[in-house]
Amino acid sequence: MSLTGKKILIGMTGGIACYKVPYLVRSLRKADAEVVVVMTNAAAKFITPLTMETVSNHPVAVDMFEERDYVATRHIDLAEWADLVLVAPATANCLGKIASGVSDDLLTTIICATPRPVIFAPAMNQQMWANKVTQRNYQTLKELGCYFIDPDEGDMACDHVGVGRMQEPEALFEYIKNFINKIKQASPAAAAKKKSLSGKKIVITAGPTREQIDPVRFISNNSSGKMGYALAEEAIKLGAEVTLISGPTALTPPEQSNFIRIKTTDELQKAVKKAYKKCDCLIMAAAPADYKPAEKADQKIKKSKEPLGLDLKPTTDILKELTRNKNRKSPKVVGFALETENGIVNARKKLREKNLDMIVLNQPGKGTAFESDTNEVTVLLPKRKPIEIPLLTKQEISVQLLDIISSLL
Repeated sequence: MSLTGKKILIGMTGGIACYKVPYLVRSLRKADAEVVVVMTNAAAKFITPLTMETVSNHPVAVDMFEERDYVATRHIDLAEWADLVLVAPATANCLGKIASGVSDDLLTTIICATPRPVIFAPAMNQQMWANKVTQRNYQTLKELGCYFIDPDEGDMACDHVGVGRMQEPEALFEYIKNFINKIKQASPAAAAKKKSLSGKKIVITAGPTREQIDPVRFISNNSSGKMGYALAEEAIKLGAEVTLISGPTALTPPEQSNFIRIKTTDELQKAVKKAYKKCDCLIMAAAPADYKPAEKADQKIKKSKEPLGLDLKPTTDILKELTRNKNRKSPKVVGFALETENGIVNARKKLREKNLDMIVLNQPGKGTAFESDTNEVTVLLPKRKPIEIPLLTKQEISVQLLDIISSLL
């Protein structure tokens, strides 16, 4: 894929891996990308700005207040100029400053100001990478929507061996190329032009269910409904006739959808069973409760000093019941699985046992899944290798999921 016209800002911080960056810049320019380099003062100790100016064919910015050609708003100009920002190498100090909101030089100020995707390629000693504070900053930045080209394992400049060395220029180039391609594919504007679901009837479920304990208390989960609502919005853009069945959320449903509000798992089952008969595809993105109280109290249970026991019974497995007699002519069914361990194995089991056409695996704990605006998922289909979708917004992920679903239809 050509990178013609793509504007890439590379931020370099102080690490020996700076020597790899000219090779990356050269590859990007060969692919017709435009590259501007911003260096910290520490980076300029490892490789000269003149070298980077030569390979990028652009002036290199180092100081916040340069004497030559100084423009007071240069950090804003560069922040808005780029299509993406890559920090390579990204030191532990750099990650710590940005995760803490510190903007004390030109590069960190640009990152603070940019509305574009920011990718980090860390490079440091293996003990520095394993440090709990570094790992906390790494997780914080991922939760904030930043991207990472994780460090490789191998020999260090300090003669140690471990995980921490920056990936090779070829790997960085491939990541950037694939990243831009995926963003292009995930673009709502690009997807809207395809109308690949025109004439299709899609039923989408979203959000949690609630099972009452008494008139004021209930059992539920942390599902925000954001993934299901994003799928509904994008499916409408692709020309589908969408029925959105939603549990309690704070979200506004798309105006063009046939919206059905439910509260309990039993209500969800009834609504899905009715809508399923007339659809081409069911996307079960909701998170129904697995258990409900064996008995609901008619009045509020009063607080006392005595322990309170609560008997629970399983709710109906909606998908399993729905697909029990499923055949080739039946609507396609897409399930979602949230797993905290053995994700692929457990999702494959659900795919098989519930007779699904596709399942989307969420694995929370990385700033993803419940309540987050971003996610990274794995798509599983029968007799096919897993499809990994990297950290993107749920809107962007929904475009990629619907692209796969449209191929199933």
